[in-house]
Amino acid sequence: MVISLNSGLLRDSRVLVLSQRQIQKHVSSCVRYEFEDLINSFDTIDMVVPENSYEKSAEAFRWIKRLTRSARLADALKPDPNPFELDKEYDLFFAHFVSPWEFLSIRSIKGWRQKCRKAVCCIEELWAKDIYGWQSLLELIQEFDHVFVGLSQSAKAITELTGVPCSYLPPGIDTIKFCPYPTAPKREIEVFNLGRRSPVTHHALLELAEQQGCLYYYDTAGNLSTSEPQAHRRLLANLSKRSNYFIVNRAKINQVEQTGGQVEIGYRYFEGAAAGAVMIGDRPDIPAFHQNFDWEDAVIPMPFDHPHIGEMLTRLNAQPERLAEIRRQNVVNSLLRHDWVYRWNEILQTVGIEPTSRMLSRKRHLRELAEMLASVQRLPAKVG
Repeated sequence: MVISLNSGLLRDSRVLVLSQRQIQKHVSSCVRYEFEDLINSFDTIDMVVPENSYEKSAEAFRWIKRLTRSARLADALKPDPNPFELDKEYDLFFAHFVSPWEFLSIRSIKGWRQKCRKAVCCIEELWAKDIYGWQSLLELIQEFDHVFVGLSQSAKAITELTGVPCSYLPPGIDTIKFCPYPTAPKREIEVFNLGRRSPVTHHALLELAEQQGCLYYYDTAGNLSTSEPQAHRRLLANLSKRSNYFIVNRAKINQVEQTGGQVEIGYRYFEGAAAGAVMIGDRPDIPAFHQNFDWEDAVIPMPFDHPHIGEMLTRLNAQPERLAEIRRQNVVNSLLRHDWVYRWNEILQTVGIEPTSRMLSRKRHLRELAEMLASVQRLPAKVG
């Protein structure tokens, strides 16, 4: 177990953060570590970082729960690979989980509930159809004051099962890192297509790149891990800022067996917008999309399977003024609405904790940057 104390700075920490960064290194977790790093930049935190895997703890939990039918007893009796005793008090305990199995790490921090005045956690992905199947593990978060979830249509069921207030927390992003201005790098990537994709659209784009000599960027490997989450996010930001078009789709669009038909938006929308790319793809008709992307042309509609995407891009490229305005609106709205500081402010506000002066300073900087970009008649756009 490692505890990182404010990067060596002499200040009183008011927040205790439980981070999975030493044991969960899949690239999909890099964004939550970005959030934790930014919290450290504008709040005062201590970070507890478990180093040893909880796989054996999870196995023991399953067997004890099966024999005793008690999740709390299973949690108490399971082996703890990362015991840590708190010796100070905090205003807030915060943990960002991807899977309910990560709840098992909470008990490694002995006395966490007694030493923390308020406790909040965020569950990144928990589909509504699966919630009751996770009932035994969800019992472990009943001591929290509030739970946030990254899927808008799952909040109600989590509240009903746990008795803990649960709210939807939209994805966030380091909008300053992703902002393409003032440097305005040349957009040499014609289309950026990351993650799950349509084989039909992908084939059409491969042919387009071959015929026109344009750069089509896509990934060719899955289930990747990294020991450098900050570098991974920096790379993604730099690629996104150099892309003309950014394909977006609802979460797990081609995996209905996992979603149960539940429609949600994911991080790609926030990344593409913050980078000033022109987003093309899915415009889900759900409140979460309309609330977060309610400006004109936030996403230009495109079917998942689109064999004629090249013709669509030709029509769009013939409208440079429209594209410039789309870029401006995407960046400005991201700066004003989707930075991680706004998500942290919502968390603090929910449990009655005041923002820090550095949070206010960051929000002021974001507003000034957005106002500057909104006032420029034509933003610089170096198109490849």
